[in-house]
Amino acid sequence: MTAARPALDPELRELLGGMPLMTRLDPELLGHLRKLPSTPVESLLAHRRVDRREVSVPALDGAAIALSVFSPANLDRTAAAPCVYWMHGGGMVMGDRFSQIDIPLEWLDEFGAVVVSVEYRLAPEATGTALVDDCYRGLLWIAAHSEELGIDPARIIVAGASAGGGLAAGVTLMARDLGAPAIAAQMLICPMLDHRNTSVSSRQYSGVPGVWTREMNEFGWGAVLGDLAGAEVSGYVSPAVAEDLSGLPAAYIDTGSAEVFRDEDTDYASRIWAAGGQAELHVWAGGFHGFDALHPQAGISATARRTRTDWLGRILRAPTPGRRVHR
Repeated sequence: MTAARPALDPELRELLGGMPLMTRLDPELLGHLRKLPSTPVESLLAHRRVDRREVSVPALDGAAIALSVFSPANLDRTAAAPCVYWMHGGGMVMGDRFSQIDIPLEWLDEFGAVVVSVEYRLAPEATGTALVDDCYRGLLWIAAHSEELGIDPARIIVAGASAGGGLAAGVTLMARDLGAPAIAAQMLICPMLDHRNTSVSSRQYSGVPGVWTREMNEFGWGAVLGDLAGAEVSGYVSPAVAEDLSGLPAAYIDTGSAEVFRDEDTDYASRIWAAGGQAELHVWAGGFHGFDALHPQAGISATARRTRTDWLGRILRAPTPGRRVHR
């Protein structure tokens, strides 16, 4: 363990002091955490004029994958809307399609985007590529139903936080390699990208209670990978081991300076640049893992969210072949 760690943002440090923190995660504790109630999505929709639709698509093995579709109630279907495809966080072992959904719903408000969130299966019940395959199947459904959804197939954004950010990166790699569907950009929020768990930041946040620690990360990856190791681990599952990061859509990557994923996230951005790609990287000084999702009222959280939204706005305003840009 490295004793020295970046200081927390003062406001976040005060907020973090009131949270129950853990060092490790085990099957018994996971079972308890999965039973905790999540924020009802209805409370997030109450002040919005949103149409909600629930659909089910088949996984590769025939299992049902739930998708929630949120569309602006006044959606103009003569002018195709952008779409944000959301993958939730939870270390790949917990959470549901409504986890952190307040983040993409802000983009529904801001851009009139249709938001689709996927209920991918969780580890350890699902393992290997099953989670990213589930997410990819949802993306295929969106692309196939773009006209019905009123969305522009050239403006599909894949986005996710933590485990969902890693899955969004994996889905983007998969879509590139399989040749479809088209993805306009990838929004990777404090993404969980590297099963090896050997970075400096990983070691810095070991042996101490936190929102997400090195030990918790080991548990999450162990649940997904089981006995898989080395070359057996697919880059779709652990995007940091993908050898080729060329030909990817523009990426937005952000992380905190005081969190376990800091170094794997900054390395992923560097490797995209090295491959000739476009990535915008933000390392928020004093931010712990998931700070803006847990404490959106903090000053640094508001800035992080606004910065993401500004980037997304630039992406959505960029001209694409065959589409007229309205100013």
